[in-house]
Amino acid sequence: MSALSKGTLREAPPSGRIEVVTFGCRLNTYESEVMRREAETAGLGALEGGAVIFNTCAVTGEAVRQARQAIRRARRDKPRARIIVTGCAAQTEPEKFASMDEVDLVLGNEEKLHAHAYRALPDFGVNDTEKARVNDIFSVRETAGHMVDAIEGHARAFVQVQNGCDHRCTFCIIPYGRGNSRSVPMGAVVEQVKRLAGNGYCEIVLTGVDMTSFGADLPGAPRLGRLVKTILKQVPDVRRLRLSSIDSIEADDDLLDALATEPRLMPHLHLSLQSGDDMILKRMKRRHSRDQSVRFCEDVRKLRPGIVFGADIIAGFPTETDEMFENSEKIVEQCGLTHLHVFPFSPREGTPAARMPQLPRDVVKQRAARLRAAGETAYRRHLSSLSGTRQSLLIERGGLGRTEGFTLAAMATGKPGDIVEAHITGHDGARLIAAPLAAHAA
Repeated sequence: MSALSKGTLREAPPSGRIEVVTFGCRLNTYESEVMRREAETAGLGALEGGAVIFNTCAVTGEAVRQARQAIRRARRDKPRARIIVTGCAAQTEPEKFASMDEVDLVLGNEEKLHAHAYRALPDFGVNDTEKARVNDIFSVRETAGHMVDAIEGHARAFVQVQNGCDHRCTFCIIPYGRGNSRSVPMGAVVEQVKRLAGNGYCEIVLTGVDMTSFGADLPGAPRLGRLVKTILKQVPDVRRLRLSSIDSIEADDDLLDALATEPRLMPHLHLSLQSGDDMILKRMKRRHSRDQSVRFCEDVRKLRPGIVFGADIIAGFPTETDEMFENSEKIVEQCGLTHLHVFPFSPREGTPAARMPQLPRDVVKQRAARLRAAGETAYRRHLSSLSGTRQSLLIERGGLGRTEGFTLAAMATGKPGDIVEAHITGHDGARLIAAPLAAHAA
C-alpha cells in the first residue's frame, strides 16, 4: 500500500469540537470520516476543550516519529483537549503511545470505527494499561461497508473496497496493523459510490491495503475488475473512477478490459513494485519478477495508450549491492514510470528484513536521492510531453488541478471538485500550466 509521509491536518474546528489528524494512505483518509462520525455519536464533540484524534501510519519509523511529534504539539496548543491515538502505529505499538503523558486513549484499527470505543474515554490520570484498547487485529474476519457522505477537505472521494493483507513481505509491518485480507461486499461498495456521486463528487478513488486481492473472501470470489465494471454500469453519475495502489501480478482480465474500454476509468495506475532487481524481490518475498513488471506496463500501454504509471520503490534494502540498485534505477525508464514514491529502507521491528544485514544509512540515503532524481527527470519529461495538449482537470484547492493521468496542473479558474477542460501551455518543472479552453481560444 502506498503511504504519504506527512499528516494531513484538516481545517481546525472551533474549540469544543472534534479534530482529526490523518497520517498515511487514502484508506486512512476514508476511515477518518467514519471515525469523526462515530466520535460525534459518542458525544466527544460536547467535551470541554474538544477532542483531537490522531489516525496514524506505521509504514516507516519516520511516520511514527512524525505522529508522536504532532501529538506533543497538539497538547501544547490545546492543553484542555482529550487526545486519542489510533491507526496502524497505535495497533502495532500501543505501548509507545499509551506511555505518552499527552495521550488520553489509544484505540486499535478495528476499535476506531465504533462509537462505543470512544465512549470508553477514561478519566484523567489512568495508567498506561487502562489507556490502551487494542485487540488482536487478526481476529477480525469481516470489513463492514461504513457509509460516509463526504471526505472533508478533498475534491475527490475515497471508497474502501478492502482491508488487510494475506501476504508477508519481509519489510512490511502493515499486516500486523491491518490484519488479514477481507473485502467489503460489492453491493456496499456500489451503494457508497452512489451516495458520494449523488453528493456531487465527480471523481471516486477505490482504495484498500491490498486492493487487487478484493473479493477472494466473498461469495463467488468476484475480482476487482468485476467490481470496477459494476460500479461504472450501475453508477452513471461517476465521471471519473480511479484506482489507488495495485499489485500488478494480481490484475485480472476484467480489470485490463475495463482499462481498455472504459474512458471513465482513469488512465493512471500506481504499482507496488518495490524493487527492480529479482534477487531483492525474492528477499522481499514479492510475487513478481522484474520482467513481469516491464511486460505488464508494455501490455497495458497497448490496451490504453497514454496511460500514466507511478510506483513505490524502496532504496537500500538489506543486502542490496550497487548492481542490484542500478536495476531499480533502470526500471524507472524501462517501465516508463512518471510518479515515483521513493522510500529509503526503514527497518521495522518485528519484520524479517530488520534482522537482515543492513546497509550504512548514508548509502541508503544516497540511493534514495539517486532514485528521486531519476523520478524527477522522468516526471519533467512527462510534463513536456503534455505541452500543447487538451486535458480534463479535476480542480483542487489553491489553484491546482489533476489531469486524468493524475498529473498536477496550475489552473486559475474553477471550483474545487469541478472538472474543467483546459489547454496546457507549458510547465514549470513541477506542474503543468493550464488555461481554460475558452480563454485560450480568445
